[in-house]
Amino acid sequence: MQFNKYKNNAGSSPVMGLLEQIIEDSKALESESTAAEYKAQADYEQFVADSNALIDQLSASIASKEKATAAANLEKAETESDRVSAIGELESLAAMVADLHQQCDWVVKNFSIRQKARLQEMEAIQAAKSILSGDTQTGR
Repeated sequence: MQFNKYKNNAGSSPVMGLLEQIIEDSKALESESTAAEYKAQADYEQFVADSNALIDQLSASIASKEKATAAANLEKAETESDRVSAIGELESLAAMVADLHQQCDWVVKNFSIRQKARLQEMEAIQAAKSILSGDTQTGR
């Protein structure tokens, strides 16, 4: 058997061109896919970093608000204690005012009686002084 000399088949050129085109397209697609994967990985890492930063920021905000709430509750408790103390003091003062008012009412009510009694007492002392001094005209 005798072999023919190898030569490119004239009819295979479009098929070879198509295969070469498919190979080039595959390489380009692989390159694009790899680049897209690297970009997706970088985007994911950025997303995770941003999410962690946001979580840290929100955690700090929560801690700050919890601290402010605790301080407000403490201030509220102190204010309530002051209010209760002030109410007690006001009630004590009101009782003292009522007592003083009662005493003043008694003084005002009995003022004219007491004034008349004092006047009589002064006249009696004057009469006694007159009698003791020997002045019988003013004495009765």
